[in-house]
Amino acid sequence: MADGAEAPAVDIIARLVPATLRALHALEFAGRHLSPTALPQLIEALTGRNDDLGAALAASRALAWPARLEPVRNCLERAAEAADGGIAAFVAAGEAPQPIVATYRALRAYAHAAEAIYPMAAHLRPVSQFFLEAAARDDAALAGRLAAVDPAREQVGVMHLGGPPGTRGAFSLYVPEYYDAAQAWPLVVAMHGGSGNGGAFLWSWVREARTRGLVVIAPTARGATWSLMEPEVDGPNIDRMVEEVASRWTIDPARRLLTGMSDGGTFTYVLGLRGDCRFTHLAPIAASFHPLLMTFADAGRLKDLPVHVVHGAQDWMFPPEMARGARQALEQAGARVVYREIADLSHTYPRDENAAILDWFLATAC
Repeated sequence: MADGAEAPAVDIIARLVPATLRALHALEFAGRHLSPTALPQLIEALTGRNDDLGAALAASRALAWPARLEPVRNCLERAAEAADGGIAAFVAAGEAPQPIVATYRALRAYAHAAEAIYPMAAHLRPVSQFFLEAAARDDAALAGRLAAVDPAREQVGVMHLGGPPGTRGAFSLYVPEYYDAAQAWPLVVAMHGGSGNGGAFLWSWVREARTRGLVVIAPTARGATWSLMEPEVDGPNIDRMVEEVASRWTIDPARRLLTGMSDGGTFTYVLGLRGDCRFTHLAPIAASFHPLLMTFADAGRLKDLPVHVVHGAQDWMFPPEMARGARQALEQAGARVVYREIADLSHTYPRDENAAILDWFLATAC
């Protein structure tokens, strides 16, 4: 229990944490449903969602925190500032010259807030539950595994290799805190969309990886986006990342998923259909597809290759006809295709599909 000197700080924690998590949930909701037509309704839905967060943050800044709790203050205030700023920027995007571009920029705050608050998952139950799938938040066995982990343990959790988050040509990594080298761990390599970066996109997968026990690599393209016309630029770099991770952690060679959003999904096709590709499963999301891709594919590789295609019926950048064409071409080539066309999805990342993708990935033999 906190002593009298710490009681005000504990009260602030009790205000800041739920307010920040609610703001993060609001940003997730906006990101999932974002489209040019839905933008006015989303702005209305997010308006005022950071009022309690702003008040809690102001109270925290005004308080003289005990020295022992300064690291906690640092995490929580940085997370609160990012989430609060993200909602404010999203709401203001309606007045911007290019509102949809402004909203995409506003949503970048989510990753900054998640990165800041994640260290508190080892100490605060609401934060830990936030970074678990909803169905597992009351899983006593999983909670026990997480509680038994030494928070100071190295080589687990969120890491950034090759430079700070988002460094071109580098990658971000998540290894479950309860990692055990005696077992082989499934691997997900998740590639961001155009103008994105791995440091941010990693947070699209941490919740599921932490719940199910998966290692996630989120690479950042060498250029502004993936080298779609020159796979020799980014392809070998991704292979190198996988080799580096597999040399330091025990990775299951029979469970290696390559996935990505938008340009990352297209690059999933570009790399994943090659004869020398060592990924066992592919999951392109909101990807562009042209029949010419099949002329570079390896016929032997395509036979019985597990592919999970996800696309939005409302995608305004890459029409769903592209994904339907991909399904037809892949099936004709002998791939085992799961096709998910989501009625209310535009050109944005459907985090709510991660569970279904992983159910398929972990259950489908390669």
